Amino acid sequence: MFYIILYLVSILSANLIITEFGPSASIITAFVLIGLDLTVRDSLHDAWKNSGLWWKMTLLIATGSALSWILNRDAGPIALASFLAFAAAGIADTITYHFLGHRTKLLRVNGSNVVSSAVDSAVFPALAFGFPLLWIVMLAQFAAKVLGGGLWSLALNWKTQKSGDPEII
Repeated sequence: MFYIILYLVSILSANLIITEFGPSASIITAFVLIGLDLTVRDSLHDAWKNSGLWWKMTLLIATGSALSWILNRDAGPIALASFLAFAAAGIADTITYHFLGHRTKLLRVNGSNVVSSAVDSAVFPALAFGFPLLWIVMLAQFAAKVLGGGLWSLALNWKTQKSGDPEII
């Protein structure tokens, strides 16, 4: 339940911040919130891999976007772009994470984060901010997500090891 709440709070916060402050805020949210979201997604993948992974992740992503819109009607376009970008990134993440299954958890998480960060960083700004494409924002988001996700994976790994939980992020 902890990871579900963390995932939703990340999506919701990022969507509302970007709605309020625009494209430049998306780089900060990419580092702090989306990097966290992509990392937490892999723990949910492990928890749900044999029990409805696809529909549960779709429902979770849709819930985050719907809550964004409910809390701020102006967030509608950002929430929709977020939903579509996270759905596309989630597919890429799932496939990559699966194929890295024989590697260490940290390598699987960060390897899949690189791929899903690339997808999300291409899809979200294009849908949220339109054309002409904001290439600097897209590239900065990608770097921020990869770096933020890497730091979050280390922090969550440390937390898991400290708590004695056998599942290391």
